[in-house]
Amino acid sequence: MKFTEFTYTRPDVELAKKTILELIEELKTAPSAQAQLEIFAKINKERNTLQTMNQVTSIRYTIDTRDEFYDAENTFWDEMKPYLDELNVELYKALLDSPYQKELEATIGTQFFSMAKLSLKTFSKDVIEDLQEENRLASSYQKLLANAKITFKDEEFSIPGIGKYLLDENQEIRKTAHEAKFKWFAENEATIDEIYDNLVKVRTKIAHKLGFKNFVELGYVRMMRTDYNAQMVEVFRKQVLEFITPAATNLYKVQQERLGFEKLAYYDEKFEYLTGNATPKGSPEWILEQGEKMYTQMSPETKEFFDFMVENDLLDLVNKDGKAGGGYCTFIPDMKAPYIFSNFNGTMGDIDVLTHEAGHAFQVYESRHIDTIELNFPTFEACEIHSMSMEFFAWPWMEEFFKEEVGKYKYSHLASAITFIPYGVTVDAFQHFVYENPNATPEERKTAWRNLEKQYLPHKDYEGCEILEKGAWWFQQGHIFMSPFYYIDYTLAQICALQFWKRMHENVDEAWADYLKICQIGGTKSFLEIVEYANLNSPFEEGTVASVIGEITDWLRKNQNVE
Repeated sequence: MKFTEFTYTRPDVELAKKTILELIEELKTAPSAQAQLEIFAKINKERNTLQTMNQVTSIRYTIDTRDEFYDAENTFWDEMKPYLDELNVELYKALLDSPYQKELEATIGTQFFSMAKLSLKTFSKDVIEDLQEENRLASSYQKLLANAKITFKDEEFSIPGIGKYLLDENQEIRKTAHEAKFKWFAENEATIDEIYDNLVKVRTKIAHKLGFKNFVELGYVRMMRTDYNAQMVEVFRKQVLEFITPAATNLYKVQQERLGFEKLAYYDEKFEYLTGNATPKGSPEWILEQGEKMYTQMSPETKEFFDFMVENDLLDLVNKDGKAGGGYCTFIPDMKAPYIFSNFNGTMGDIDVLTHEAGHAFQVYESRHIDTIELNFPTFEACEIHSMSMEFFAWPWMEEFFKEEVGKYKYSHLASAITFIPYGVTVDAFQHFVYENPNATPEERKTAWRNLEKQYLPHKDYEGCEILEKGAWWFQQGHIFMSPFYYIDYTLAQICALQFWKRMHENVDEAWADYLKICQIGGTKSFLEIVEYANLNSPFEEGTVASVIGEITDWLRKNQNVE
């Protein structure tokens, strides 16, 4: 069934809750592990249908946030999610209390039970109204940015729509496009500050009600971090500061010299060549055709996957008015189908987002046999290994997208993997500050952001852009608003993906075999278990960061003069 043909019906949530609660009661008194597994399968069927309708709403709402029907349905699900969380808590309690837990773990996996234990710590009936408020605030931020109108060249653009001008070969156009974009953020500064301030306060309130010292503790539990903690992340951030920030700073210096600029202003940061950055050599439809060819040739598994995606209209790739920003992949359980959402805007990022989100989608397609919602995807940092590594496994086909500019693309892509990591660490350190100091004022938060930039991103030069100089760059980083503490995940995964890049150049067949293995197990293992299963070194291990960065910077040095 094509996604466009899928019929959405708002479920009778009360009836669904009644059915699931009755099944949970049956599960509690079932006479054997096998009987409990059979009841668990029935519960999963009910939960999958609810999740399907939730995901269909979310997809169609983000495709057009102006759609009144799906706007209303999105609000409905924002209000319903805490009640569905309550159902999950009852299910987790029943399974954790089972006298057959060891037998259940043998079938479902220990990771599910580890996450169930953490989930019990994230919910109580006392926080339902607070969770609804958190969802409402996050949606209001998403809607605000999705409907942004940026005036530039006497035209109106969305935030993704102005993207190509931010990379224009003409420096004055780049500068004025950036000024127009951040003028909109400056005009909406008070609104964004208020939304975030309310989010911080409600999340802190939830944390306190649940017995946590602060939202940092709750945030880590919500992220289902079963095998590492905030102290390990802090050590990782220090390794980044020691080994990667200097390498990234040097890459910006090389870029400045290549461009012949006296300094690298913020509007030059993503502009790497005087002849222009590498761009895809065709329309969105042409890009999709090249994507089909690439995945047909990559492996039998990727061919089957991408044919399925195209045949069933499971991709919405092009930027348009009213569409939510960014890109994502999700999974529709009753269709056993991934869905890819993005905002193509004519830049090399179109190819990166296609391969990145296809990495997520390929993983969940390969593990679609798993019927338990919690295990369709692994935890977030492990998810990002699949997406970021797929970007590198796609390298042999990049000439098809970029033609004579393929050398520029590969250099930019690999260099951005390095320069991204200190930024990702900045986002993480900022969120630790915010939630460890929940009473900080909006101005104090912006000052803290700017100070962290000076530490991890010392190259930053905002050249008179007041809103950025005061520390508001993070206003555009949706994860900070929508998914707190979901960002260090990208940096941990990037260290793993860069290891796959190294292995591709040593033995691509072995590297791909390990990659395919971790796609097929979905979320049945924890982050560090998946890293080990893929024959990679943990980002937390001493020496891993240093060993990865050395080989990558050597390659970049040899290829820095590509044109």
